[in-house]
Amino acid sequence: MQASFSRKRSAADQGGREQPANAEGHGAGADGRRSEGTGQQKQVSGGRGDKQGQKGKGPSNGDESKPVDDPIPLSMQEVKDMLEERSGLGTSFDLVLREMVFGSIRVGFYYVNGLAKDQVLTMVLDRLSYADHAVMEHNPAESLKEYLIPHIQVSPYQTMKEVIGQVMAGATGVFIEGEKTALVVDAKNFPVRSTEEPDLERVVRGSRDGFVETLMTNVALVRRRVRDPMLRAEIMQVGKRTSTDICIGYIDDIANPKLVEAIRDKVKSVELDGIPLAEKQLEEAIVAKGWNPYPLVRYTERPDVAAAHLLEGHVILMSDTSPSVMIMPSTFFHHLQHAEEYRQLPIIGSYLRWVRFLGILASLFLLPLWYLMVLEPGLKPTGLEFIGPQHPGKIPVLIQFLLAELGIDLMRMASVHTPTPLSVAMGLVAAILIGDIAVKTGLFTNEIIFYISIATIGMFATPSYELSLANRIVRLILLFSVALFKVPGLVIATTVWLMFLSLQRSHTAPYMWPFLPFNAMGLLNILFRLPVLKDKTRLSITRAKDGTRQPAPE
Repeated sequence: MQASFSRKRSAADQGGREQPANAEGHGAGADGRRSEGTGQQKQVSGGRGDKQGQKGKGPSNGDESKPVDDPIPLSMQEVKDMLEERSGLGTSFDLVLREMVFGSIRVGFYYVNGLAKDQVLTMVLDRLSYADHAVMEHNPAESLKEYLIPHIQVSPYQTMKEVIGQVMAGATGVFIEGEKTALVVDAKNFPVRSTEEPDLERVVRGSRDGFVETLMTNVALVRRRVRDPMLRAEIMQVGKRTSTDICIGYIDDIANPKLVEAIRDKVKSVELDGIPLAEKQLEEAIVAKGWNPYPLVRYTERPDVAAAHLLEGHVILMSDTSPSVMIMPSTFFHHLQHAEEYRQLPIIGSYLRWVRFLGILASLFLLPLWYLMVLEPGLKPTGLEFIGPQHPGKIPVLIQFLLAELGIDLMRMASVHTPTPLSVAMGLVAAILIGDIAVKTGLFTNEIIFYISIATIGMFATPSYELSLANRIVRLILLFSVALFKVPGLVIATTVWLMFLSLQRSHTAPYMWPFLPFNAMGLLNILFRLPVLKDKTRLSITRAKDGTRQPAPE
């Protein structure tokens, strides 16, 4: 040991630089580490955490001239105390600090049991068990990162806040006694369900995969469809306590840079305790809606729909723990589109679109128009004199409408909360025992049940669930306007509704585009599902950098 130490000291004195430990063997031991450029042995008392004379030695991956706030303690006991105080180690049963000695260097692995990938960590520990003193004696943090930890994602950190934040997100922190640098191994194992087809956006023919609650899986589903190296997926955290991962996705040479920057700034400016409800709370935080019932962003759970909008110049927002992806900007007519239209031939897709339009219009105006003809029989067109109840029920017509609307909403909520095996029985009870008996007893009329059923089917045919709920509120307002003011009430309420929608903006994009402002090509895309080869330009609503969808022929 003396010979080994003498050779090291001589080399340090002559060259002013310490030789790597593995060049001379194992004789120096942990107490032979010295400050660079001094040639003097460090005096160690008790352990590596009690070193004196650290002057001249900075962090392994940093510069001592730049002081670091919230530094990582040198002693493993101090690290443990700090973890107990700041993250609940020892109190929370799922937090684990596994301490081991590799080559005379004490190392602590800090992770959340249940979020860490056991197989990967076991492999890392198995590899480190073969580390000898020569490898660990000189700059152990760098040695672990570059040579010893067999994992594709290992990052150094110099503050406890960063390391604890990464561990709470599922990674594993590696603390090294005597080092100001800790390593983070990105070995996460989140609970995840299969990428099954979403219930709200089913198609007859097409892909059956859908987004899930794991952010990395969702990004992979999009990249599988858009293999463009210009696709960007920026990540940031929102929420002081939840630190929820939010991903901003866009294609760099297509999306408008101002749009991307504006959305990025809005996400960064969110100041909340947390967003445990993920995308919905994020939407309310970045989109100033107030009491507006209409959705200003489009949601989708289908990767192919998200990829199609990326190619049009839109920006998508993905939130960890949520299977729904936000698409921005979006207009009123974006909420009327469905993937099934693009899975069929253009003429079939256009037909399905028009049927859907008629259903949505019926859900809005069928009941108010029928009620207006009941109140004003002179407005009935020739040949339609039969419209209106021949035998009015014992309850006024308007009250029948309200009770039926509330009953349908109650049945819808009950179907959501009813277990699947009992949902069929619940539907039979609602349809037969309640509806049929209400008509037979004379409380309701058959015609009102018939028309409100058509309006409800039109509401369920609306692709956007949020839009269908907003249209239901508008339908109730139109019914009350007709009941109070008859024809002027319907005209004024419809005009105010259209003006209200025209004044809305979805992140600087006019909500009623392409009608206001008028855009002929956009209107053509709304009314008809154009053939793929005819759709050569991107819609102007996104103001894309590259407006051409297909390369010009050579």
